[in-house]
Amino acid sequence: MIKIYVLIFVIGIVGIVGYGAKYYYDTTQATIATLRENNAQLEVAVQTATASLETIQADVAKMAALNKGLQEDLQKAEAYGDELRGKLSRMNLVVEALKDAADLEGRMNNATAELWREFMSDTGNDIGGKSSLPEWLQSIPTGTEDKSSNQNREDNSTSSSKTETTTVN
Repeated sequence: MIKIYVLIFVIGIVGIVGYGAKYYYDTTQATIATLRENNAQLEVAVQTATASLETIQADVAKMAALNKGLQEDLQKAEAYGDELRGKLSRMNLVVEALKDAADLEGRMNNATAELWREFMSDTGNDIGGKSSLPEWLQSIPTGTEDKSSNQNREDNSTSSSKTETTTVN
């Protein structure tokens, strides 16, 4: 009878150990599956972060190049501004206008038209030709030129060379 009890006891212990081993195996497999899923998610997150970092680095390099180009353009514009200031300081526009007003007007209109074309080209509206100029900048055809600079305007001047006299009753 003791042998039967010992046999039942041994079978019970083996059953408990077997059940414990199966429980351990099942929980370990579940943990391994969860860890695999988490690892896959982490790999995707690392790939996304790496791609984002590469994009940011490319954008930084592109912005640095654009900034360098803008800095060069700014230096050119400042140099051009200095050149214009120098020209204007050497030139007395009042004396020029008194000497030959038509010549000065023509030069100024040509310079304005050229700046207008450059402005239109720089802003992506590169139509080209004189037709791209606004009406107020288009030149008068040769041969129909009026010597007066105020050809289509009323004379609203208060020049002292003209004296109006009104009589009051």
